[in-house]
Amino acid sequence: MPMLGDLIAAARSSSNDFQAWLEGSDPDFARNVERAAARQRTTPTGFVRAAMADFSRFASEEDWATLTSSLRDTDDPGTVCLLAMVHWRLTVRGCSKHSQRPSHADLTEGRYHE
Repeated sequence: MPMLGDLIAAARSSSNDFQAWLEGSDPDFARNVERAAARQRTTPTGFVRAAMADFSRFASEEDWATLTSSLRDTDDPGTVCLLAMVHWRLTVRGCSKHSQRPSHADLTEGRYHE
């Protein structure tokens, strides 16, 4: 059985193809990803990668438990992992400084902090 780190690595490596696959399998979700990416001034692939990083850093224990439970019942854990992390990023409500990537101006003018 693969370890969670292996699943995340597999999901990360497939993030480049994720948007094309998503457009074919769930066009509404694909449009949500595209809109969210545009709001954050990034590409859908950049949004997916940021979603994975944010999930790793900010998801609650309950979010992680839900993710790991969903991995038990699938033949494609990498895709399930990726979908869950992107869905979490689209729906999570939290601190505004962690919900967006900083702009270049925010970084250079000192308006962004962790």
